[in-house]
Amino acid sequence: MSTRLAALTAVVLVFIVGVPEGARAQTAAVTVEDILGFLVTNHGVETSDFDRDREAADATRATLTRALLAALAQLPISTSSSGFSYRLNPALGTVERASETFGPFFVERALTSAHGQASFGLTFQYASFNALDGYDLRDGELLTVSNRFMDESAPFDVEALTLNISTRTTTVFGSVGVTDRLEISAAVPVVSLSIHGSRINTYRGQSLLQARASATTTGLADVAVRSKFRFTDGPTSAAAGVEVRLPTGRDEDLLGAGETAIRFLGIASAELGSTSVHGNVTLGTGGLGRELSVGGAVTFAATPRLTVVGEVLARRIAGTQSIAAMVAPHPRIVGVETMRLMPVGDEHSSGVAVAGFKWNVSGTWLLHGNLLVPLNRTGLTSRLTPTVALDYSFTK
Repeated sequence: MSTRLAALTAVVLVFIVGVPEGARAQTAAVTVEDILGFLVTNHGVETSDFDRDREAADATRATLTRALLAALAQLPISTSSSGFSYRLNPALGTVERASETFGPFFVERALTSAHGQASFGLTFQYASFNALDGYDLRDGELLTVSNRFMDESAPFDVEALTLNISTRTTTVFGSVGVTDRLEISAAVPVVSLSIHGSRINTYRGQSLLQARASATTTGLADVAVRSKFRFTDGPTSAAAGVEVRLPTGRDEDLLGAGETAIRFLGIASAELGSTSVHGNVTLGTGGLGRELSVGGAVTFAATPRLTVVGEVLARRIAGTQSIAAMVAPHPRIVGVETMRLMPVGDEHSSGVAVAGFKWNVSGTWLLHGNLLVPLNRTGLTSRLTPTVALDYSFTK
């Protein structure tokens, strides 16, 4: 009983003293990673009531940072391939469109641009993230630490982290046919990232601010350079591709992985008149870790100028952990049970569904619009991620 009384007395001192001026982070000359570390580990008042277990707090910070990086630095980039693909009709001696549809958004199709055919475009994507590994980021559900006496049902001391995270990504992309079978392309994304967060300690119904910070950064993300080679012709075709993501984004600001990533793609397509089906399998290395991705898409030409698209994308990255609540006896106080967020597992899996359209507004101008919807609650997720794009293909 004396141990409990001493512990409770020490905790009460926190609320008497209050939060010092240093509890609020100054964002000048600090990185986004610094801000996340401050939000997880800072304490407005250092007390001797509980062992905060800095090692566990640092592990939580590192896992949170990597989970955010996995979502932010690896947002899917729209395919750089042109929506218009042409081929020579030997019977007529004229050039005609190789497909009745304008192709998928993120899944690659086997068709390549004709020799000398080029295209370019601009994509804008907005994401407002609301959950991390199933924990709501905005309603105080993400508890970083809680302490409970084993003979009581509810915790008497909890710390809750609240985060508002959003990104605005503008991507410039283009492609050109080197030959009728070989195409090269590139995508250059610029990301504006905004994070606002706070951590509140609540003891016996009374709340105390432990940390509050904001960070906003804008910069170049990881640039993607791609090549695609088509092996076969006809309604059913196969191709292979290589994508290199260059470490052009600042990883300390969560704009890039900090390491070159190489991805090898296997691509298959079936052009069935007004409907086409596409599948991708991707193996990657570097970047955040070894990657296995699969994707499938169905495109349907509702009219000669309007294509409706549905896609499913799934990805698994090794070495990227999830966050889970772990409960253990308090290391110094008998009868107290402590819950902390800790890293679990050794890989990160995620999936999204995509639905949208491509509209031929005029000439060879295409307007795209789609929505990404998460299929699971793993990692950092947004309820809906809208994307709009406009691209133009040069005719020969």
